[in-house]
Order: sequence, then structure tokens, then C-alpha cells
Amino acid sequence: MFSYIKNYRIPLVIALLCAIFYGSFAYDLLRSDFIKLISLYTALFVFTYYLIKIFGWNFWLLAGMGIVFRLLFLPAIPNLSQDFYRFLWDGQLISQAVNPYIFTPEMFISNPTNFPGVEIATATELYAGMGQLNGSHFSNYPPVNQLFFAIAGFFTGKSIMASVIVLRLIIILADIGILYFGKKLLEHFKLPIHRIFWFFLNPFIIIELCGNLHFEGVMLFFLIWSLYLLIHKKWLFSAVLLGLSISVKLIPLIFLPLYYQYFVDKGLFGTGFWKLKKFYWMVLATVIVSFLPFYSSEFARNFLKTISLWFQDFEFNASVFYVIRWIGFQVNGWDPIQTVGKILPLIVIAFVLSISFFRRNKTGKQLFTGMLFAISFYFLLSTTVHPWYVATPLLLCLFTKYRFPILWSGLVFLSYSAYRAEGYSENMWLVATEYILLLSFAIWEITRSFQTRLSAT
Repeated sequence: MFSYIKNYRIPLVIALLCAIFYGSFAYDLLRSDFIKLISLYTALFVFTYYLIKIFGWNFWLLAGMGIVFRLLFLPAIPNLSQDFYRFLWDGQLISQAVNPYIFTPEMFISNPTNFPGVEIATATELYAGMGQLNGSHFSNYPPVNQLFFAIAGFFTGKSIMASVIVLRLIIILADIGILYFGKKLLEHFKLPIHRIFWFFLNPFIIIELCGNLHFEGVMLFFLIWSLYLLIHKKWLFSAVLLGLSISVKLIPLIFLPLYYQYFVDKGLFGTGFWKLKKFYWMVLATVIVSFLPFYSSEFARNFLKTISLWFQDFEFNASVFYVIRWIGFQVNGWDPIQTVGKILPLIVIAFVLSISFFRRNKTGKQLFTGMLFAISFYFLLSTTVHPWYVATPLLLCLFTKYRFPILWSGLVFLSYSAYRAEGYSENMWLVATEYILLLSFAIWEITRSFQTRLSAT
């Protein structure tokens, strides 16, 4: 033991410092204290870079650190996000066989007598925690995500802390699954295995997913498992897992067109087309089956209405949209989100279709790169980009030649400057700094890659 500590004293000292900083993040930080938040995060990011750079060859050492850092958050109430209160609310409803999509928390709080038989433990505390904005809208979390909320509600009853611990354990297990399949894929592609630690050991992932209880990690677990099976030609089960990924978060829907060239050779309806068709049908069937227990005309109306809010009402940490908004104010004197929010998704769809049919996506690496471009372009044009969204491009980039999402995972915490003691207000200089640095690096990487291909030909 003494010789082990002596040989690994530097990484162990750094790990101890990281543990102290993570503890401060989990138990001694207010979201409005931006200076402390960004200082802790910067230090953690630098330490993580050093650990991966110097000790990336020691897989189990870094894997162990990643698990320990996550366990430090286990009994902590999330302090950077209020979303988990809504998770617990929905989970309690489902554990009582009540459809969470048909009424809002605000409706229940305003007049609980209209909902006979529905009992929500600590309803007032959950509603106050989630906030009026969240509480006034219908749930937009897909069914498999709701299943995990229900597990917490079923096993923990009235305890918010116990429910948080159950949700956090689920997310930690998903992260370990990503570590496993990510390592397998890197080995398959003959890429450096230490790359997976830019996901598993990244303070962005530990804080946003494990700490703040965002389920992007669970969605990515199903996605990476699906891609692993696809590359090993087990496309049927791969389709089921992709459907489950979509039913955790809808984001993977954007990737569906990119599978076309991976399956189909020699023309529009060439070899593999019918296999692709079956693949799509299996994905669709999995999603439909997951939604069936909740389906009604009321559910469809409420769910679609809530999803549309992300395009036409909410604004946070945007890039291209904020430029358009500024122009709209200069020209017309008002925020054009209601109009622009309908157009930008169409541009994203056109972009995804163009790279699906006119860019080569025939190999596993090419498919990962296409997915990275698709999701990055989508977020570039989105009106709302919460920090935890960046988890998807971050994981995908590890199997490509591009590293700009790693930089993004470091810069995106600048967006927390919007949460101040006196109220919510975005600092546009910091938003501009985030995206100028990100886009400059991304353009440099893409240009360098293009020039390399040209010189090779």
C-alpha cells in the first residue's frame, strides 16, 4: 500500500484536491455565486486535463477516480438546477398509475380537490422547488425517462433525499455503461482508450449529469450501446436500444436520416435498403410501445404544446439566434422568436438531410462524425442551449478527429453567470466569449481537416 501511494502520490494528491472541490460544489455553493462557481470549475477542468494527459495510460486509476467523485455527490441536493423537483413530481404520479402528461403541477396546487385519489407527498415543497415556470407547463419528459422517475417514486415514498439518491445511482450506472461501451468502441476503431475519460472524468459530466441529475447520460448510454451493436452488425437489438434512447430524450431523433448511407449501397434503393427500412420500423415500434400506456388526444396535445415552447418561447445561451434577435430589435423593435423559432428547425432538418445523402457516412467513424455535425449544428441554431446539452456532442467527438466539444464543455459553464442574487439576467459578453472561442476553434479544426484531405489527394 505504501509503495502504491509513493508511486502514485501526484495523481492521488490531485484527486484529493478534486474531491475537496467537488465537495464544495455539492455542499457549499450557491448558483448565484458565479465567481466561486467558475473558479472551482476552472480548477477542476485544469486538474482533469493534467490527469488525462499524464496518467491516461492507467485506465483503472482514472476510472476509480471518476466513480469516487460521483459518489461524493450521492446525498447532495442539486444546487445548480431545479429540474429534479419535477422529476420527483412526475415519478410520484406514475407510481400511483396517474398519467403525468394530463395536468400541470400548478393545476393540482391551485385546486387539489379536482384530482380525487391523487396524493403527492411534499407537494408544496416540490412545486416551490421546481418554480412557477416549470410548474405551469405540462411534462415534456418521454416515457422511458418517466420510468426512472417512477422507480424513485415507488421505492422512496415521501423522502426527497432518498429519491435523489435513487436517481443519482441510476445516472452513475449509466455513466459506467458509457465508460464500458466507449472503451470497447475506441478499441474497435483503434483509437486511444484514454479519450473516454474526456467524458467519464470530465467535471462537466460529473457536475451536470451526476450532480444536477440530468438524464442525458442515460440517453447516451442507450445510444452508445446501440451504436456498439450496430457496428458489430447486430442491427435489430441496436434499433431497440436507439428507440429506448429516444424515449429517454428526443434528441437522437435527429440522427435517424444519417443511418441511410451506413445501410444502403449502390443507389437510392440499393443493397441494404430493406434492412434499413426494418431498422427504422423497429426504432419506431419501440418508441410507440413506450408511449402507448400514456396515449390520449389530451396527452398528444399537451406534449406537443410543451415541446414547441423550446423553439418559440424559451431563450438561453443561444448563439446564432441571439444575433438574429439583435437584428430583429434593431429593424423591427421586437423579439422575432415566434417567427424565427419556426424557421430554424427547418434549416436544421435541411442540413441534416444534406449531410445524410451527400456526405459519406458508410463507416462507423464517418457515422459518428455525421452525428457530431448534426447535433452541433442543431445547438448552434437553437434558441435554448442549457449546459447539460453539450454532453451529446462531447461523447460523439471522442470517436472522431474533432475536439471542439471538449472546449465547449469547459466554456459552457460561463452561462451560469445568468443566475444572480438579484435575479436572472444573461451576460451577453460572456455568451459571446463562449461562442467566439468555440466557433473559432471548430472552424480551425474543420478547415485543417479539409486541407489535410486535399493534400492527401
